[in-house]
Amino acid sequence: MEQKKELEKAILVGCQTIQLDDTRFQYSMEELASLTKTAQGEVLLTVSQKRDRIHNATYIGSGKVEEVRVLIEELEADLVIFNDELSPSQKRNLARDLNARIIDRTQLILDIFAQRARSKEGKLQVELAQLQYILPRLAGQGTALSRLGAGIGTRGPGETKLESDRRHIRRRIDDIKKQLEVIVQHRERYRERRKKNKAVQLAIVGYTNAGKSTLFNRLSEAESYEENQLFATLDPMTRKLILPSGFVTLITDTVGFIQDLPTALIAAFRSTLEEVREADLLLHVVDMSNPDYFQHEKTVIKLLEDLEVKEIPQLTVYNKRDLKHPDFVPTADTPTIFITAFEKEDRQLLKKKMEDVLINLMVPYQVHIPSTEGKLLSQLKNETILRELSFDEEDQFYHCKGYSLQDHQITGQLLKYKV
Repeated sequence: MEQKKELEKAILVGCQTIQLDDTRFQYSMEELASLTKTAQGEVLLTVSQKRDRIHNATYIGSGKVEEVRVLIEELEADLVIFNDELSPSQKRNLARDLNARIIDRTQLILDIFAQRARSKEGKLQVELAQLQYILPRLAGQGTALSRLGAGIGTRGPGETKLESDRRHIRRRIDDIKKQLEVIVQHRERYRERRKKNKAVQLAIVGYTNAGKSTLFNRLSEAESYEENQLFATLDPMTRKLILPSGFVTLITDTVGFIQDLPTALIAAFRSTLEEVREADLLLHVVDMSNPDYFQHEKTVIKLLEDLEVKEIPQLTVYNKRDLKHPDFVPTADTPTIFITAFEKEDRQLLKKKMEDVLINLMVPYQVHIPSTEGKLLSQLKNETILRELSFDEEDQFYHCKGYSLQDHQITGQLLKYKV
């Protein structure tokens, strides 16, 4: 029988500065615990300290470092996870004082990404982000990496004792960048083809674990990985989605956003998030059962601004209506809808709402199509939002009313049949 993998034992450490109120800090530490669990770690204890600012040399004060050192020995902890990105010198100093593996929030997120990446591109992007993170932190890591073999924070390239050769890392970074360029060019060609066919593109965005993949799967009957954990989806997936009128669109599931997402990761996943930039409509999924939903919403909006996609129309989908948090108040300044992704009726209402929002991006048409134009009629059903269709027996034509995209070729074709 296969042995169950033993969880690594972790102590979490957070420093609450004056900029963070108690609630925000508490949520941030809870999220760190969730991330640790997702990375297959067991949280033994959480240690926190209030300070005016983070300690330059050791992140927390020397008294706290000593307290953590004693706890590591008492609890036999394997690693200590810090709730912020540590500077190379902070990491070196802590590694000198503490007899356990030291990792920070960034490394933890990178580790989860390393486990989650399925596609070649996803794996390359994670490796690139990990290498860019490791490079400035090589000094002083030698003993830690060679002493502690594998585990959380060392998956991916961390295990190969990369500290031994900076040149090797730089060469590998260049090599990965070249490979990613080829993949990006391939995806751009694919996107150009979709553009030429003028398919309307929808993208699901949102905080990690908000229910994006669940919704994506139910809407498109796809096989996207769906799990109640952080960063379950890493690689973007696009599927066909047919709206109630018969209008055919393409919908893409994207990687979840998170607060304090490492800059190396935002850069590495920029090409993945290009799918978001090409969308005609964004479905921003918010988990209304999460007590920190408002902060999650703000984080996603901020990241969308960073990606320069704030101008794309949005529909805010408040998900998990059945588990709504008692203090929940909708705050979006976009069209909104409350749903439970598992409810079929809710999904139908969402599809209708998506149509209503898309209509605002289209131009109305009213035409008489001769009964001989079967192909055009079928195009109207799939490529426009058809609202009325009736047949005139006497004159043998179809009376059609609906909405089409201004720059779609069908809009030009319809001009000669205009009423």
